[in-house]
Amino acid sequence: MKRNRDRSAQLAAGRATLQARKIAAHEAALLCGRVKVNASLLKPDNSYSTPDYVLRGYYLDRPFTCKDCGAAQVWRDTQQKWWYETARGGVWTMATRCRSCRRREQARVAEARRVSLEGREKKKNIK
Repeated sequence: MKRNRDRSAQLAAGRATLQARKIAAHEAALLCGRVKVNASLLKPDNSYSTPDYVLRGYYLDRPFTCKDCGAAQVWRDTQQKWWYETARGGVWTMATRCRSCRRREQARVAEARRVSLEGREKKKNIK
């Protein structure tokens, strides 16, 4: 014969299992069609707080304005996943330039680097 204590423990375990299943189903429904965050791949930042996309569990498209040309842009969830998890960019950073302005800035920096290195070589050869 089972005791009431055993039955109530069994019922509590069943309720906990049901609650866990409901939570898992709810999370699966939320993530349907979303780009999921893999927090273990994020770059450590020694911050006391956690970015909103990590707490949420998935990335959202984020609108921004290009700081060079002023064009309205959208930083897509797939681009964010690449930036944060593959390129290991800072977890608090966000896109600030559109693609064409970013390419123009990269070319400008590369040219400045080339000119600087040429100047160093000339200076080295004069001595």
